[in-house]
Amino acid sequence: MSQQSQEQYQFIERILKIHVREDVAIEEFQFFYGGNFNLAVRVKLKSGEFFIKWNQGDHHGLFEAEAKNLQLLNQTSTIQVPQVIGVGAVEEKEYLMMECIPTGEINTTYWEDFGHKLALMHQNSSALGHGLGYTNYLGAAEQKNDWNLNGVNFFIENRLKNQIEIAVYNRKIDLEMENKFNQLFEKLPDLIPNEPSSLMHGDLWSGNVMVNTLGQVVLVDPSCYYGLREAELAFTTMFGGFDKTFYEAYHETYSIEKGFHERIPIYNLYPLMVHVNLFGEGYVPAVQKILNSY
Repeated sequence: MSQQSQEQYQFIERILKIHVREDVAIEEFQFFYGGNFNLAVRVKLKSGEFFIKWNQGDHHGLFEAEAKNLQLLNQTSTIQVPQVIGVGAVEEKEYLMMECIPTGEINTTYWEDFGHKLALMHQNSSALGHGLGYTNYLGAAEQKNDWNLNGVNFFIENRLKNQIEIAVYNRKIDLEMENKFNQLFEKLPDLIPNEPSSLMHGDLWSGNVMVNTLGQVVLVDPSCYYGLREAELAFTTMFGGFDKTFYEAYHETYSIEKGFHERIPIYNLYPLMVHVNLFGEGYVPAVQKILNSY
Protein backbone atom coordinates (compact mmCIF):
# COMPACT_ATOMS: atom_id res chain seq x y z
CA MET A 1 0.00 0.00 0.00
CA SER A 2 1.41 3.42 -1.01
CA GLN A 3 1.87 6.15 1.58
CA GLN A 4 -1.05 8.10 0.08
CA SER A 5 -3.30 5.00 0.26
CA GLN A 6 -2.16 4.38 3.84
CA GLU A 7 -3.04 7.97 4.80
CA GLN A 8 -6.46 7.69 3.14
CA TYR A 9 -7.05 4.37 4.89
CA GLN A 10 -6.25 5.96 8.27
CA PHE A 11 -8.44 8.96 7.43
CA ILE A 12 -11.39 6.62 6.70
CA GLU A 13 -10.74 4.68 9.91
CA ARG A 14 -10.96 7.91 11.92
CA ILE A 15 -14.38 8.68 10.43
CA LEU A 16 -15.61 5.14 11.10
CA LYS A 17 -14.51 5.32 14.76
CA ILE A 18 -16.65 8.44 15.20
CA HIS A 19 -19.85 6.93 13.79
CA VAL A 20 -19.62 3.13 14.17
CA ARG A 21 -19.78 1.63 17.66
CA GLU A 22 -18.74 -1.87 16.62
CA ASP A 23 -15.42 -3.19 15.35
CA VAL A 24 -14.16 -0.85 12.60
CA ALA A 25 -11.77 -3.35 11.01
CA ILE A 26 -12.13 -2.69 7.28
CA GLU A 27 -12.73 -5.87 5.28
CA GLU A 28 -12.93 -4.20 1.89
CA PHE A 29 -12.80 -0.72 0.41
CA GLN A 30 -13.12 0.76 -3.08
CA PHE A 31 -12.25 4.33 -4.08
CA PHE A 32 -14.30 6.52 -6.41
CA TYR A 33 -13.42 9.91 -7.85
CA GLY A 34 -16.38 12.25 -8.14
CA GLY A 35 -15.55 15.36 -10.13
CA ASN A 36 -12.67 17.71 -9.45
CA PHE A 37 -13.07 18.17 -5.73
CA ASN A 38 -14.75 15.11 -4.25
CA LEU A 39 -13.37 11.71 -3.34
CA ALA A 40 -15.45 8.77 -2.18
CA VAL A 41 -15.03 5.27 -0.86
CA ARG A 42 -17.23 2.23 -0.34
CA VAL A 43 -16.26 0.55 2.91
CA LYS A 44 -17.25 -2.93 4.02
CA LEU A 45 -17.18 -3.82 7.74
CA LYS A 46 -18.57 -6.82 9.59
CA SER A 47 -21.52 -4.65 10.60
CA GLY A 48 -22.34 -3.57 7.05
CA GLU A 49 -21.33 -1.39 4.11
CA PHE A 50 -20.98 2.39 4.11
CA PHE A 51 -20.30 5.10 1.56
CA ILE A 52 -18.11 8.05 2.57
CA LYS A 53 -17.52 11.20 0.51
CA TRP A 54 -15.10 13.98 1.34
CA ASN A 55 -13.84 17.07 -0.44
CA GLN A 56 -10.40 18.38 -1.09
CA GLY A 57 -11.47 21.88 -2.14
CA ASP A 58 -12.96 24.85 -0.38
CA HIS A 59 -16.64 24.03 -0.84
CA HIS A 60 -17.37 24.51 2.84
CA GLY A 61 -20.81 23.35 3.94
CA LEU A 62 -21.45 21.28 0.82
CA PHE A 63 -21.81 17.97 2.65
CA GLU A 64 -23.73 19.46 5.56
CA ALA A 65 -26.22 20.80 3.02
CA GLU A 66 -26.33 17.46 1.19
CA ALA A 67 -27.08 15.66 4.46
CA LYS A 68 -29.97 18.07 5.08
CA ASN A 69 -31.18 17.49 1.51
CA LEU A 70 -31.20 13.71 1.96
CA GLN A 71 -33.04 13.96 5.27
CA LEU A 72 -35.60 16.33 3.73
CA LEU A 73 -36.35 13.87 0.92
CA ASN A 74 -36.41 10.94 3.34
CA GLN A 75 -39.07 12.64 5.45
CA THR A 76 -41.52 12.56 2.53
CA SER A 77 -41.57 8.70 2.57
CA THR A 78 -41.89 8.71 -1.22
CA ILE A 79 -38.57 7.78 -2.90
CA GLN A 80 -35.74 5.92 -1.19
CA VAL A 81 -32.53 7.84 -0.52
CA PRO A 82 -29.41 6.73 1.37
CA GLN A 83 -29.67 7.12 5.15
CA VAL A 84 -27.23 9.68 6.54
CA ILE A 85 -24.89 8.20 9.16
CA GLY A 86 -22.88 11.30 9.91
CA VAL A 87 -21.42 14.54 8.60
CA GLY A 88 -18.45 16.49 9.90
CA ALA A 89 -14.78 17.32 9.41
CA VAL A 90 -11.57 15.34 10.02
CA GLU A 91 -8.10 16.69 9.26
CA GLU A 92 -9.77 19.86 7.88
CA LYS A 93 -11.57 17.77 5.26
CA GLU A 94 -15.37 17.79 5.32
CA TYR A 95 -17.08 14.44 4.83
CA LEU A 96 -20.48 12.78 4.55
CA MET A 97 -21.03 9.19 5.64
CA MET A 98 -24.08 7.28 4.40
CA GLU A 99 -25.41 3.77 4.16
CA CYS A 100 -24.25 1.99 1.02
CA ILE A 101 -27.18 0.98 -1.19
CA PRO A 102 -26.72 -2.48 -2.78
CA THR A 103 -27.64 -2.21 -6.45
CA GLY A 104 -29.73 -4.45 -8.69
CA GLU A 105 -31.48 -4.52 -12.05
CA ILE A 106 -34.63 -2.53 -12.83
CA ASN A 107 -37.91 -4.43 -12.55
CA THR A 108 -40.74 -4.34 -15.08
CA THR A 109 -42.59 -1.50 -13.32
CA TYR A 110 -39.46 0.57 -12.55
CA TRP A 111 -40.22 3.62 -14.71
CA GLU A 112 -43.92 3.69 -13.86
CA ASP A 113 -43.10 3.39 -10.16
CA PHE A 114 -40.43 6.13 -10.44
CA GLY A 115 -42.81 8.58 -12.16
CA HIS A 116 -45.54 7.93 -9.62
CA LYS A 117 -43.19 8.37 -6.64
CA LEU A 118 -41.69 11.60 -7.98
CA ALA A 119 -45.18 13.02 -8.48
CA LEU A 120 -46.02 12.18 -4.86
CA MET A 121 -42.78 13.81 -3.70
CA HIS A 122 -43.65 16.95 -5.65
CA GLN A 123 -46.94 17.19 -3.77
CA ASN A 124 -44.92 18.21 -0.70
CA SER A 125 -45.08 22.00 -0.61
CA SER A 126 -44.00 24.82 1.74
CA ALA A 127 -46.18 27.53 3.26
CA LEU A 128 -43.18 29.87 2.88
CA GLY A 129 -43.37 29.51 -0.88
CA HIS A 130 -40.39 28.83 -3.12
CA GLY A 131 -36.92 28.42 -1.70
CA LEU A 132 -35.21 26.66 1.20
CA GLY A 133 -33.99 27.54 4.68
CA TYR A 134 -30.31 27.16 3.74
CA THR A 135 -27.90 27.59 0.84
CA ASN A 136 -26.83 24.41 -0.95
CA TYR A 137 -25.04 23.41 -4.15
CA LEU A 138 -25.80 22.23 -7.66
CA GLY A 139 -22.60 20.32 -8.35
CA ALA A 140 -19.90 22.79 -7.36
CA ALA A 141 -22.14 25.83 -7.92
CA GLU A 142 -23.50 27.55 -4.82
CA GLN A 143 -27.30 27.57 -4.99
CA LYS A 144 -29.06 30.43 -3.18
CA ASN A 145 -32.55 29.65 -1.98
CA ASP A 146 -33.99 32.90 -0.56
CA TRP A 147 -37.71 32.43 0.02
CA ASN A 148 -40.15 33.97 -2.46
CA LEU A 149 -43.92 33.52 -2.50
CA ASN A 150 -43.94 33.83 -6.29
CA GLY A 151 -42.44 30.85 -8.14
CA VAL A 152 -41.63 32.74 -11.36
CA ASN A 153 -39.90 35.50 -9.39
CA PHE A 154 -37.93 32.89 -7.45
CA PHE A 155 -36.79 31.31 -10.72
CA ILE A 156 -35.67 34.68 -12.05
CA GLU A 157 -34.00 36.04 -8.90
CA ASN A 158 -32.50 32.91 -7.29
CA ARG A 159 -31.75 30.81 -10.33
CA LEU A 160 -31.11 32.80 -13.52
CA LYS A 161 -29.97 36.24 -12.28
CA ASN A 162 -27.43 34.76 -9.89
CA GLN A 163 -25.77 32.72 -12.65
CA ILE A 164 -25.93 35.62 -15.11
CA GLU A 165 -24.12 37.93 -12.67
CA ILE A 166 -21.34 35.36 -12.22
CA ALA A 167 -21.05 34.82 -15.99
CA VAL A 168 -20.91 38.56 -16.75
CA TYR A 169 -18.33 39.16 -14.00
CA ASN A 170 -16.12 36.37 -15.39
CA ARG A 171 -16.74 37.50 -18.99
CA LYS A 172 -18.32 34.19 -19.94
CA ILE A 173 -21.26 36.06 -21.55
CA ASP A 174 -21.50 39.60 -22.95
CA LEU A 175 -23.85 42.47 -22.15
CA GLU A 176 -25.94 41.73 -25.25
CA MET A 177 -26.82 38.29 -23.87
CA GLU A 178 -27.53 39.80 -20.46
CA ASN A 179 -29.98 42.22 -22.13
CA LYS A 180 -31.68 39.29 -23.88
CA PHE A 181 -32.14 37.63 -20.48
CA ASN A 182 -33.69 40.84 -19.11
CA GLN A 183 -36.12 40.91 -22.02
CA LEU A 184 -37.03 37.28 -21.34
CA PHE A 185 -37.68 38.06 -17.66
CA GLU A 186 -40.40 40.51 -18.67
CA LYS A 187 -42.14 37.78 -20.66
CA LEU A 188 -41.68 34.88 -18.20
CA PRO A 189 -44.88 35.41 -16.14
CA ASP A 190 -46.83 34.75 -19.36
CA LEU A 191 -44.66 31.82 -20.48
CA ILE A 192 -44.47 29.49 -17.46
CA PRO A 193 -47.21 28.58 -14.94
CA ASN A 194 -46.81 30.07 -11.47
CA GLU A 195 -47.75 27.00 -9.43
CA PRO A 196 -47.49 26.33 -5.68
CA SER A 197 -44.01 25.18 -4.66
CA SER A 198 -42.96 21.53 -4.83
CA LEU A 199 -40.12 19.81 -2.99
CA MET A 200 -37.63 18.82 -5.67
CA HIS A 201 -34.47 16.72 -5.90
CA GLY A 202 -32.94 19.58 -7.85
CA ASP A 203 -30.31 17.65 -9.84
CA LEU A 204 -32.39 14.87 -11.35
CA TRP A 205 -30.60 13.12 -14.19
CA SER A 206 -29.57 9.52 -14.82
CA GLY A 207 -26.24 9.93 -12.99
CA ASN A 208 -28.07 10.60 -9.72
CA VAL A 209 -30.50 7.69 -10.05
CA MET A 210 -29.74 4.23 -8.69
CA VAL A 211 -31.58 0.90 -8.62
CA ASN A 212 -31.86 -1.09 -5.39
CA THR A 213 -31.95 -4.89 -5.10
CA LEU A 214 -35.75 -4.82 -5.43
CA GLY A 215 -35.37 -3.14 -8.82
CA GLN A 216 -36.79 0.17 -7.53
CA VAL A 217 -35.48 3.72 -7.77
CA VAL A 218 -33.07 5.30 -5.27
CA LEU A 219 -32.06 8.98 -5.57
CA VAL A 220 -28.60 10.31 -4.61
CA ASP A 221 -26.75 13.67 -4.64
CA PRO A 222 -29.80 15.94 -4.19
CA SER A 223 -29.73 19.74 -4.57
CA CYS A 224 -33.14 20.25 -2.98
CA TYR A 225 -35.40 23.27 -2.86
CA TYR A 226 -39.09 24.07 -3.06
CA GLY A 227 -39.75 25.36 -6.55
CA LEU A 228 -41.64 25.01 -9.82
CA ARG A 229 -41.90 21.27 -10.42
CA GLU A 230 -41.79 21.66 -14.19
CA ALA A 231 -38.16 22.76 -13.75
CA GLU A 232 -37.39 19.30 -12.32
CA LEU A 233 -39.12 17.49 -15.17
CA ALA A 234 -37.29 19.70 -17.67
CA PHE A 235 -33.97 18.91 -15.97
CA THR A 236 -34.55 15.17 -16.51
CA THR A 237 -34.38 15.79 -20.29
CA MET A 238 -30.94 17.47 -20.16
CA PHE A 239 -28.82 14.35 -20.71
CA GLY A 240 -31.01 12.03 -22.76
CA GLY A 241 -34.14 11.91 -20.63
CA PHE A 242 -35.98 9.01 -18.99
CA ASP A 243 -38.29 6.35 -20.43
CA LYS A 244 -41.62 7.75 -21.67
CA THR A 245 -43.43 5.53 -19.13
CA PHE A 246 -41.87 7.66 -16.38
CA TYR A 247 -43.46 10.85 -17.75
CA GLU A 248 -46.80 9.18 -18.40
CA ALA A 249 -46.98 7.84 -14.83
CA TYR A 250 -46.00 11.23 -13.43
CA HIS A 251 -48.71 13.00 -15.42
CA GLU A 252 -51.35 10.45 -14.38
CA THR A 253 -50.48 11.01 -10.71
CA TYR A 254 -49.97 14.80 -10.76
CA SER A 255 -50.92 16.33 -14.10
CA ILE A 256 -49.04 19.25 -15.63
CA GLU A 257 -50.38 22.04 -17.84
CA LYS A 258 -50.48 21.62 -21.61
CA GLY A 259 -47.51 22.95 -23.55
CA PHE A 260 -44.83 21.67 -21.17
CA HIS A 261 -42.52 20.55 -23.98
CA GLU A 262 -42.38 24.11 -25.33
CA ARG A 263 -41.41 25.34 -21.84
CA ILE A 264 -38.54 22.87 -21.28
CA PRO A 265 -35.82 25.11 -22.83
CA ILE A 266 -36.76 28.01 -20.52
CA TYR A 267 -36.30 25.94 -17.35
CA ASN A 268 -33.07 24.43 -18.64
CA LEU A 269 -31.49 27.86 -18.98
CA TYR A 270 -30.59 27.47 -15.30
CA PRO A 271 -28.54 24.24 -15.51
CA LEU A 272 -27.05 25.46 -18.80
CA MET A 273 -25.86 28.69 -17.16
CA VAL A 274 -24.42 26.66 -14.28
CA HIS A 275 -22.49 24.66 -16.90
CA VAL A 276 -21.31 27.91 -18.55
CA ASN A 277 -19.92 29.09 -15.20
CA LEU A 278 -18.40 25.76 -14.17
CA PHE A 279 -17.16 24.36 -17.47
CA GLY A 280 -16.80 27.26 -19.88
CA GLU A 281 -18.16 28.99 -22.94
CA GLY A 282 -18.86 25.78 -24.86
CA TYR A 283 -22.40 25.90 -23.43
CA VAL A 284 -23.04 29.53 -24.49
CA PRO A 285 -24.41 28.69 -27.99
CA ALA A 286 -27.15 26.51 -26.44
CA VAL A 287 -28.14 29.42 -24.17
CA GLN A 288 -28.04 31.84 -27.11
CA LYS A 289 -30.31 29.59 -29.18
CA ILE A 290 -32.96 29.48 -26.44
CA LEU A 291 -32.85 33.25 -25.87
CA ASN A 292 -33.15 33.96 -29.59
CA SER A 293 -36.28 31.79 -29.80
CA TYR A 294 -38.05 34.07 -27.31
